Parts: sequence; structure tokens; C-alpha cells
Amino acid sequence: MDITKFVDKAAPLGVLGVKITQNNELIAQWHSEDECRRNVYSAAKSFTSCAVGFAVQEGLLSLAEKLTDIFPRELPETVGKNLAKATVRDLLTMCLGQEAGFLMGAQRPLYEEDNWVKLSLSIPFPYTPGSRFVYNNVGPYLAGILVQRRSGCDLVSYLTPRLFTHLGIKRPMWETDPMGNTFGAGGLFLTLSELHKFGLFYLNKGRWNGKQLLSPEWIEESTKPQSDPRYGYLFWRGEYNSFRADGKYCQLSIILPNQAAVVSLVAECRKGDKLMQAVYDELCAQL
Repeated sequence: MDITKFVDKAAPLGVLGVKITQNNELIAQWHSEDECRRNVYSAAKSFTSCAVGFAVQEGLLSLAEKLTDIFPRELPETVGKNLAKATVRDLLTMCLGQEAGFLMGAQRPLYEEDNWVKLSLSIPFPYTPGSRFVYNNVGPYLAGILVQRRSGCDLVSYLTPRLFTHLGIKRPMWETDPMGNTFGAGGLFLTLSELHKFGLFYLNKGRWNGKQLLSPEWIEESTKPQSDPRYGYLFWRGEYNSFRADGKYCQLSIILPNQAAVVSLVAECRKGDKLMQAVYDELCAQL
């Protein structure tokens, strides 16, 4: 596969590396520098989605559980009707019911409250859960907290024997909140190749080296459109019937089931729309 045109467009936009696999064969790659672990930002959300899938598979939690039952100690004094309706599923769809994004990168160092579960639930819920798409770190953060509380360990420790070890990913670093809990909405550090393996794991519907690790039904459910057509369970939807793990500055693993392909890249890109269009026009169109 010739990716010269893509590199010509993408390199000036800050792309640092790209890998493309089709039919389980690496067909193209390009690097501007040696691979190292980088912050994949919100691509971490898709790993949290994966952790929720394992927890559902193991009977540790249900998507129908209500937040008021899960976090009784951290509820505000007055529980509004919309918070009372919110479920685990609403944590995964960006339709939680809050009106803006909270726990975002520029906000996190400034909070006086160290208990971010309590902080998250104290934020107003003006909308009915499931009714309005608002990109927000609260949902994936609380989803990650739930997995940690039910499993009795942090997200890295939870995913290591279930996912990371199988994929050959040595224990990665992942941002924590002020109380030491893994921050499931961002801050995971991976190499391009490690992020690409995650995409391949999803392309192969949770199967790796001949072993079914995660339910294919969960993979399908979590990556199809949910409350909003643009979004699954912490996966974005895109052109060519694709879905993707997507982090700030274009840390991407794009899964294209119809083409049996995965396109992954790491970048320092401030023009994400332009780069995504180059991916679609110069890479996906060739597959």
C-alpha cells in the first residue's frame, strides 16, 4: 500500500507515526521518530469501555444499575430526578445528563475537592440521561471507578491479566485522581504499536492468538451507535462504518470491519478535522 500522499499531507500536521493492518497483515507504516510511550489522552476511554466489558462478562456489574445505588456514600444531599434515573449505560454514551464537560484536562489540577466521585455527582443533571450528547469526562471516570471498586484493584491491574498481557503490552502508566484511583477518562500512556494492537483486538471481536478473551457480543454492542449516532460505549463512530479510539491531538486507532483493517496513528496535531479527512481520503479509500 502506497501511503506517500498521506504522509505528504499528514507530516506537516504533526503525525509522528502510522500503522495499517489489513487481513491481519501489516501493509504499511511510517514513523518520523522512534516509538515511545505517549499520552493517548481520551483513547483511554475505549480501554475503560473494554474494562467494563470484562466486568460485565464476569458478572461484576450490570449496565442497568443506577448511579444512586452504586455510589450511595457520595450522593448530594438532594438527588434530582435526572440523577436518580442515570444508569451505568449512561456513563458510556456521553449522554449522562450534565450540561458541559467536567473533569477535563485544564480543570483537573484546579479542583479543591479530592473526592472526584462526590464532585462528579454534585454537578447538576439538567437533562434526562440519554437525551442529549455532551462530551464529558465524568461518565468514563465513574465507569472506571465502578470497575475498580467491584474488582478491588486499579484499572491497570484489572486489565493486565485480561488484556495487556495477552497483547504483549507491559504494565503501562495511567493517570490517577487525587485519591489514587485510575482516571478512566484519559491519561493512559502507550506506544503506537500498543494502541494498534488494541484496534486489532477489536477488529477480531475480542479474539487474540486463537483465544476468545472478550465476548464478541460486547464488542459489537459497545462499538455500534448508541444514544447518539456518532458514539458507542466510549468509542467514536466514523466514515466507512468505522469506529475508533480517539485521543486529543489525534491519537487514533480506527477499526474498519468492512475492510478487515485497522489504521492507527499518534500525532501532535492541532488540526484534527484536516488530519481525519486525510486518513479517510488517502488511507481508508485505498483499503
